[in-house]
Amino acid sequence: MKNLLVAQSGGPSAAINATLVGVVEKGLADQNIDKIYGAKNGIMGILTDKLIELNDKLADPETLQLLCQTPSSALGSCRMKLSHWEESTFEYDKIIKVFRKYNIGYFIYIGGNDSMDTVKKLSGFCERMHIDDIKIIGAPKTIDNDLMETDHCPGFGSAAKYVSTTMSEISCDCNVYAQPSITIVEIMGRDAGWLTAASALGRLNGDTAPDLIYLCERPFFVDQFLDDVRAKMEEKHSIIIAVSEGIKNEEGDYVTDTLKDRAVDAFGHKILAGASRYLEEILRFEIGCKVRSIELNVMQRCASHVASASDIYESRLIGSAAADYAISGGTGKMACIKRTSTKPYRFEIDFVDIDQIANQVKTVPDEWINPAGNDVTQEMIDYLLPLIQGELPCTYKNGVPVHLRLY
Repeated sequence: MKNLLVAQSGGPSAAINATLVGVVEKGLADQNIDKIYGAKNGIMGILTDKLIELNDKLADPETLQLLCQTPSSALGSCRMKLSHWEESTFEYDKIIKVFRKYNIGYFIYIGGNDSMDTVKKLSGFCERMHIDDIKIIGAPKTIDNDLMETDHCPGFGSAAKYVSTTMSEISCDCNVYAQPSITIVEIMGRDAGWLTAASALGRLNGDTAPDLIYLCERPFFVDQFLDDVRAKMEEKHSIIIAVSEGIKNEEGDYVTDTLKDRAVDAFGHKILAGASRYLEEILRFEIGCKVRSIELNVMQRCASHVASASDIYESRLIGSAAADYAISGGTGKMACIKRTSTKPYRFEIDFVDIDQIANQVKTVPDEWINPAGNDVTQEMIDYLLPLIQGELPCTYKNGVPVHLRLY
């Protein structure tokens, strides 16, 4: 009998704990599993031997449900990049040593693109060293929705629901005043504009915002942007603009690079911030009316109070499927959602080789962006709509939601 290990990595979301719940539920129900462990702070927790036993902590169905409504990563997270095992096996030897200490036979790593890089490297190392009694599976998570081979990523639907809800509420606020105004809403998305595109759902129930949408897939031209804004200002006194944090110029440089030198994270990605402020200054100088910028920041990834029920359901299901696949002998793959129908919405879960996913980015199809590059098409709306459906019951205490802490 083997033990099951689960860890979370990368940016938090409102659904990543639902995937954890799915893994734990499968482990508790499977007679081949003795203990279920969670690693604190992702792969770092494994390297430093910081594992906690989850069997007793999460044995109660009510506790599991409470964990599903808890945002962020209950096991903690990290942004650590493993070295290439071809160059040094030091980290890998330490990881395998910890696996042996706790009799780990199955490891589920929940995370985004960089986390799938860890799955690829670790499973590749095991294959090279003929370690065939440890199975490693990736479970997707990212609000950026940029993982290849999966129709969409757990966590994206809830973030999209928050963005569209917030856009509708911003519209209600901005439209009460008679004087001209421009509001720029900056939405997460370094190299993929899926979440910014979701802002268009704010128009579904009659609100007009956003009036303009700019995704990072298309080059951003300041002169064209100003023309778009002036044209909209002729139609209405208050306009709202949604913009990806990662918009780039024709040369492929982030527009924020003109502000100052940017630091980089552990994976070498430039730390982005300030696209809305950059555009705010341009509009204030060129247009002259009241201009404000809003950066949604972490709120869009941890707003469990407005989570999508379909997203939480799928996230929980994919965690269970990932654990089941590993226990059945699968390794070196990621669980993927395959859409089989949009109207009505149906899907199935498949498993794809991690080599086809890690270190790649799924961007918005160009045909889902309008010809002018300042909005999205109906195809995008049809794709997004099923992902934000349904609301979860939320447990409150003292007037605020209750969240579960594992340590």
